[in-house]
Amino acid sequence: MERFISTETLIIELLLVASLVAILVRRLRVPYTVALVLVGLVLTLQQPLELSLTPELILALLVPPLVFEAAFHINFTELRRNLPGILLLAVVGVILSTLIVGGAVSLVTPLSLPIALVFGALISATDPVAVVALFRALGAPRRLALLVEGESLLNDGTAIVLFNLVLAAALTGHFDLLNGVADFLRVSAGGVVVGLALGWIAAQIIARVDDYLIETTLTTVLAFGAYLVAERLHFSGVLAVVVAGLINGNMGPQGMSPTTRIVLFNFWEYVAFLANSFIFLLIGLQVNVPTLLANWQPIAWAIVAVLAARSIVTYSLGWVVNRFSDPLPLRWLHVLNWGGLRGAIALALALSLPADLGPQRELVRIMAFGVVLFTLLGQSTTMRPLLRALAIVTRNPIQMQYELRHARLMTFRAAATHLDSLYRDGFISEQAWETLRPELLRQVETIAHSVRDLQRMYPELTTEELESARRELLRAQRSALMSMRRDAIISEEAFELLASEVDTLLMSEDFMPPEPPVAHAGASAPTNDIARPKNSS
Repeated sequence: MERFISTETLIIELLLVASLVAILVRRLRVPYTVALVLVGLVLTLQQPLELSLTPELILALLVPPLVFEAAFHINFTELRRNLPGILLLAVVGVILSTLIVGGAVSLVTPLSLPIALVFGALISATDPVAVVALFRALGAPRRLALLVEGESLLNDGTAIVLFNLVLAAALTGHFDLLNGVADFLRVSAGGVVVGLALGWIAAQIIARVDDYLIETTLTTVLAFGAYLVAERLHFSGVLAVVVAGLINGNMGPQGMSPTTRIVLFNFWEYVAFLANSFIFLLIGLQVNVPTLLANWQPIAWAIVAVLAARSIVTYSLGWVVNRFSDPLPLRWLHVLNWGGLRGAIALALALSLPADLGPQRELVRIMAFGVVLFTLLGQSTTMRPLLRALAIVTRNPIQMQYELRHARLMTFRAAATHLDSLYRDGFISEQAWETLRPELLRQVETIAHSVRDLQRMYPELTTEELESARRELLRAQRSALMSMRRDAIISEEAFELLASEVDTLLMSEDFMPPEPPVAHAGASAPTNDIARPKNSS
């Protein structure tokens, strides 16, 4: 009983520290996760804490909610459009990074090649939580944020599968390439199948239930259950959670009421906040600063190897992506390169190393902690200046005001549409509908007028919006060209010619959109009025 109370007290203290740090960083330009690591380091220096931080605690309890929450909010259509680039970085990139880091580290540190490859595998998974949070705060391009987050989601599972294969080879001293590839495909594909099956089943149940408490509970069971079921079947639990989150996040909300969506999204945002808080605070508490300082040379070599491997992987695979998919601007590749932070997965895998590895196990752990600490304190804190220097994020107060007004307009229009739906389905009376609808329409007209005023005062707002929309249309054209080439509707020569024209416009900094079509005489202008629905009751 005494041990339970002391554990509960420690958890409450950590939650209080995380809350105070979250309040503090609102006034400082420091990523929340970095601040947690720093606070953990300070607490460790002041009074070392005896914590039993097992890999099972991180992988089975803290990683699933983080992965599920991120996958739940990803739009599958956008992910599918960028899937070739994400898969290249998350699968081929992890394998290349493991080989490059392992080979380089074995040359300049006391680690043997098999153990160095184990280190390369465990450190290859990216964990850009701080970077994604910064993207959301600054308003980075959606596709860039999706690439960073999508790569992180998929390479977690890839890195864990590869780590287990390389670790088995290091322990046995024998590696069969054919069997290794077969095991890699089996474990990965098995995790995907488990995630697909459980995600689809949960989505079907949620579509038939209209109780936000039950639906929230089902998603919680899905997030942890997908991981446990896949691991019991000796498949990739992380990949199962990723796929289950994608399926449930894109199919489940379709049958939810607005109230359920709000509750569900807020719940998972809170759970992710808790998991992030514990992980990064515990990272700071686990780091032994004197030990890191005593081993600064192998840590420095490991950092150089990781950075070099990330650069080689990002720019070489980026070139491949530009050849076969929507082009990635060079500025985005710079961000992808520097945004390859390491975190929870690397920490968990380093802690899970068995004692059979011998005395080199401790050095691998120390190097892993050093690399994680550098990426969090060095790369994460310099990401904001990098985004500014590359002119990727150029949001100003006027643009923010326009976004707020435009968002308010969309919310009131959505409310008016939902009100019409309630009346049409007989959930509210005609008297209530006739009372509420004029109020909403007045709000819509008022906000629409304020949006038009802002556009007249600052014409560049409309220009940026039109340019963004037309670039999306160009990407749609390129996607159509790829489909026509795949279906043999056009020849390879025609595809190359037409695709190069589209790519030139997409890559051009001074993009000039085509002239809009001339309206025919007598054409009626569109109206903003919402048609009166027919009551079915």
